[in-house]
Amino acid sequence: MTFPIISADIEPHLNWRELTAAFEQAHRLPKAEISDSFLYRRGDTLLSRAAWIDGMGALVKTASIFPDNPAQGLPSVNGGVSLYSDTDGTLQAMVDFHLVTKWKTAGDSLLAAQYLARPESRNITLVGSGAVARSMHSAYRAIFPDANFTIWSRRFNTAAELAADLRDAVAAQDLEQAVAQADIICTATMSTTPVIHGEWLKPGQHLDLIGAYRPDMREVDDIALQRAALFVDSRDTTLDHIGELKDPLSRGAINRDDIIADYYDISKGKFKRPSADAITICKNGGGAHLDLITSHYILSKWQMHTPDR
Repeated sequence: MTFPIISADIEPHLNWRELTAAFEQAHRLPKAEISDSFLYRRGDTLLSRAAWIDGMGALVKTASIFPDNPAQGLPSVNGGVSLYSDTDGTLQAMVDFHLVTKWKTAGDSLLAAQYLARPESRNITLVGSGAVARSMHSAYRAIFPDANFTIWSRRFNTAAELAADLRDAVAAQDLEQAVAQADIICTATMSTTPVIHGEWLKPGQHLDLIGAYRPDMREVDDIALQRAALFVDSRDTTLDHIGELKDPLSRGAINRDDIIADYYDISKGKFKRPSADAITICKNGGGAHLDLITSHYILSKWQMHTPDR
């Protein structure tokens, strides 16, 4: 039995708004079954994620995360994605890992911004200057076409290079100032200590937290979490696995009841900004069920645009 191997060539046919609509629709199906396993070797991580959504199918995605790779001219994250049929369990497609990861990660945060960021948001600060920051620039443009972008990175030259490449962004040297002027703050770092401090935040801001994916990682401090209305993409993949929430929960800095909603609450009307002046935070955990939805969306676009398959 043959199955397609879907490459990044399909990307021109993908659409950010279509993807977030697919996320919403899939969260009306039975709740995903998910399973995550993590293996660690010093600073390196091997992450395998599986998901099954009744009515959609199943997926296994394995990622190797080697933070020192860029110094050797290699991507820090690599891996593979396998998509399985819901009806007979056969391999339905193998989808380009980096394509799935890019669209899943950015689409995840974009969905949160659609519900939590103020519609009039215009100033967006990207914290980090890697591939995720570049993807978020593209994604935010889909719903905030007139936005102004500021980029901050620990190394100013990398922020300046990305800003010059994007052409409609500026690089910042002072992170506190870049945060203060922002309507939306998006963090995409590999920091193990908070880079965003709660006392910097102002009413009405929305924070998309993407970078922390390990138990020892944090991007915002306790004060930020305590000042904000807290949301997650999935309670199952964030609260007990990722340091951003696991650490403060374990110390009582925040409580599980402080998490207002996840994406399964969208249809219930609970995933929304509490007030115009609220500070909102959404932790992007990027679970395998979101990889499954993204891969299924990509497969549908491949089927539509590949007549000779």
